[in-house]
Amino acid sequence: MYRNIRVEELRQTPLEQQQIELVERKCIGHPDSLADGIAESISRALCKAYFEECGAILHHNTDQGEVVAGESLPKYGGGKVIRPVYILLDGRATKHFDGIHIPTDAIALEAARNYLKQTLPNLDMNRDVIVDARLGVGSTDLQDVFRPCEGKVPRANDTSFGVGHAPFSEAETIVKGVSDFIDGTFRPKYPAIGQDIKIMALRESDEITLTIACAMVDRYCAGLGEYIEYKEKLQERIGTEARKFTRRKVNVHVNTADDIDSGSVFLTVTGTSAEMGDDGSVGRGNRCNGLITPNRPMSMEATSGKNPINHIGKIYNILSTQLARDCVANVDGIEECYIRLLSQIGKPIDHPLVASVQIIPKTGFDIKSGFREIESIVDQGLSQVTCVTEKVIAGEIKTF
Repeated sequence: MYRNIRVEELRQTPLEQQQIELVERKCIGHPDSLADGIAESISRALCKAYFEECGAILHHNTDQGEVVAGESLPKYGGGKVIRPVYILLDGRATKHFDGIHIPTDAIALEAARNYLKQTLPNLDMNRDVIVDARLGVGSTDLQDVFRPCEGKVPRANDTSFGVGHAPFSEAETIVKGVSDFIDGTFRPKYPAIGQDIKIMALRESDEITLTIACAMVDRYCAGLGEYIEYKEKLQERIGTEARKFTRRKVNVHVNTADDIDSGSVFLTVTGTSAEMGDDGSVGRGNRCNGLITPNRPMSMEATSGKNPINHIGKIYNILSTQLARDCVANVDGIEECYIRLLSQIGKPIDHPLVASVQIIPKTGFDIKSGFREIESIVDQGLSQVTCVTEKVIAGEIKTF
């Protein structure tokens, strides 16, 4: 069956040549990212339970979670949480199937608590957090759309779209690279660095300014002097790491709201601002490529927690990003590639209403053969769309 794939040249200034670029990432301990991570961990746990109990993955969406901030009294050497963080797990999940009862709330609670334990090692799971499961059941018509048919491609649960782009700009690469460096290399050596970090990049022509908000963990700081040492060390190492990705000038600022004279600094008990004053919601943070990129087309859909079988808000955002990367990697002469996939509810997900590909070509790009190669890549990717489901369930694809 014919797929409606449209490739066109995009006539605009490439991003790297534009004067201003903004890029943001909310790292793993930010309240919004916590909400995303919990939602996705619950979805994966439900997928596993459904398959084990019923031999198929049943309808669910757990993309509506909330993190409600508690209260804390941080102090050097170790403070305490005086009102626990409250986490609401809501959304929809199938609870009965062919006479089988699936304990969805219990599964959700276990998955959420395991994720929190892994992500926030300084959070006391017995007293610092309350996790409350309130999963409902899905709409009957959406469950009917979801119903698996042997040997057939799933049908879209919604009329919606997904958006992806490639390649990353230097600023985007820096933000993601700095985040990975902190999580993978720096924090294991310096546990005073909390998990709640926000990285904001501003590129003004050939100068990049990184503004970092980083929660520090009080039990690993003996006093204000040590806090300042960790802050300065983080600033220095981030600058070194960022300059690996660019020849542009890089400026780094860490915890700019600190008032050193008064002692008012970003000090926490648990490593996240969710312990006091900062709430979080699923879908309010990073897109599925791990970034927030206002210079690029984006979807407002929450990717995390949506079912990986037929929920377009998840599948098409992930697939469009992968396809854009594949096009750039395999077709010579593409400066930038943007892909938008639009579904129609009830229609097979491998046949979107349109697959729109926009490229900014480099000089010498062969439009005729290049467009043909792009169409082939997109067509093949859509024919293998169910591979996205498999990789999401296996935890091979990050959603935030």
